[in-house]
Amino acid sequence: MRSARTLSVASQLTLVILLVMLLSASFAVVSAGNRGVLMQFGSVQDTVLGEGIHPIIPLVNTVKSLSVRVQEQEISAEASSKDLQEVFTDVALNWHIIPQEANAIFQQIGDEVAIIDHIIDPAVEEVLKAVMAQYTAEEIITKRGAVKAAVDDQLKLRLANYHIDVDDISLVHVRFSQRFRDAVEAKQVAEQDAKRAEFLAQRAMREAEAKVNLAKGEAEAQRLIRETLTPELIQKQAVDRWNGNLPLFVGEGSLKLIDLNKLIDSNSSSVFSVKK
Repeated sequence: MRSARTLSVASQLTLVILLVMLLSASFAVVSAGNRGVLMQFGSVQDTVLGEGIHPIIPLVNTVKSLSVRVQEQEISAEASSKDLQEVFTDVALNWHIIPQEANAIFQQIGDEVAIIDHIIDPAVEEVLKAVMAQYTAEEIITKRGAVKAAVDDQLKLRLANYHIDVDDISLVHVRFSQRFRDAVEAKQVAEQDAKRAEFLAQRAMREAEAKVNLAKGEAEAQRLIRETLTPELIQKQAVDRWNGNLPLFVGEGSLKLIDLNKLIDSNSSSVFSVKK
């Protein structure tokens, strides 16, 4: 009798457990930032379940949860520029599944891992190749904003067909081959040398012009002096500058100097004697 009673209790517990499992299987919980893809016997339905608790038919319906939050994907890709230079680009892409199309992307592609492997990575690589081919290596550096905008526009258009929205894309690093970097460095050195040579030539030209202008000024000053110089002016300048001493002259027959002061004194004495 005890065994029968024990069996009855076990049966009741089993029934309760089955009932709880049945009730739990009758509801699906979709977490925040996710959408639920409703399936009936494995077939994707048109209904997309939002956040919260949703009633479903046990054993008939199943729910696959997909994140619709913004996800970041870092991708490295290689491309060629318009002038056939190798371009190595590191891209940071922010993207998310369009919430109301979660069922379509799961049906066509799969979960997040399949989306990244089969859609995101190939799309970024193809778009980068297409955009980089429109610019020379120098333009990729000098027009980086335009390159980024072109990549952004083409990638948005491409991924929209796969129910994916692009939030932002950043060209984190853009690198070129060592051969190209060496050529750029040599070009910069040549440009610096050319600018230095031009500067030196301009400085020499300015110095030459300054000397010509100085010579012209001196010539003009001499001309004005010649035009304004008169015998009276010369005599006046000589008188103004005379210190009272007469000059000394060298005789023709010897190197002796004749003091004109003494000569004047002797002449004055002779004249005075004659007058007496």
